[in-house]
Amino acid sequence: MHTGWYDRRTRKTRDLSCGDRRVYLEFEVRRVQCKRCHAVKRERLDCLADNPFYTKRFAFYVGERCRSSSIKDIARELKLDWDTVKTLEKQYMAAQLAKAGTPGPKAIGIDEISIRKGHTYRIVVSDLIRGRPIWFGGEDRSEASMGQFYDALGPKKTKGIRLAVMDMWKPFRKATVAHAPQAAILFDKFHIMRHLGEALDKVRRAEYRRLSGNSRRFIKGQKYTLLSHRENLTMAGRRSLKTLLAANKRLNTAYLLKESFGQLWGYEREGWARRFFENWRASLKWQRLEPYEKFAEMIDRHWDGIAAYCKPENKVSLGFVEGLNNKIRVIQRRAYGLRDEEYLRLKVLTCMLPTL
Repeated sequence: MHTGWYDRRTRKTRDLSCGDRRVYLEFEVRRVQCKRCHAVKRERLDCLADNPFYTKRFAFYVGERCRSSSIKDIARELKLDWDTVKTLEKQYMAAQLAKAGTPGPKAIGIDEISIRKGHTYRIVVSDLIRGRPIWFGGEDRSEASMGQFYDALGPKKTKGIRLAVMDMWKPFRKATVAHAPQAAILFDKFHIMRHLGEALDKVRRAEYRRLSGNSRRFIKGQKYTLLSHRENLTMAGRRSLKTLLAANKRLNTAYLLKESFGQLWGYEREGWARRFFENWRASLKWQRLEPYEKFAEMIDRHWDGIAAYCKPENKVSLGFVEGLNNKIRVIQRRAYGLRDEEYLRLKVLTCMLPTL
């Protein structure tokens, strides 16, 4: 315990505003000489942010505002420098992560996001039960990058994982089998349905090339009408869909097959799910829908990862990973791209956490 100080100086620090008036605190900051190392150090004040010209509560106020607004808007409103706002927000997000801690997940969702052009990817792992991302990293979407997550999690928490939800990307599956062999692997419904949507679009384009004259006018410009769920269409979209399906028998068949395939995730017994799939696959016979036949072969090759959803213990929300991806795209779009990868990592990991 120190009975005196080495020297002292007066400092002015910005605090929370009062109405439209900026508030500054003026106080003395002392330097003391450490008795152990004899070095002169400035005393640490818990009320100050990492940037000592601002209080911690002001930094947290800036960080909370940045959750829903861009750095540029907050800097203009609070009369701050752009880099200052970013630094204060990073301190706020680091405090959020420190408070949330590192959970031991039971069910994880794995996906990749593109951070810039040129196939530059990073992996995002989410805790599906707690509903929050817990890891962002890797150099690409390889097996080695996926292994970095399990190394960071540690062997004890890795053994607690009972379910891993992912797309059908082989490196993710191989890394999970190597590090968490006890975990059941479940392929994400939304990625599978995206493959089916792509197959439907190939049928649409093939029909457009096959037809000529006035027959083409029903197909042209109707890609998203076909790929959207009927309940999400406007009245004009539903009329266009009805006209299209009435005018083209092959597209009508392909559309009905796409809509019915979603029933696969409603079964609670693998045997019934398999029977449904075999009947669905048999209905492709004589329909001349080659993209659908290739899709059915892909489902057959990855059947174990799809049938895993039939087990009661694997009933988790499959929409969280896709929803998180959309949220990350909004973050990137609002910032017109993020070059600071550490800042993007903090934004991703805290986007589902409560405010401080």
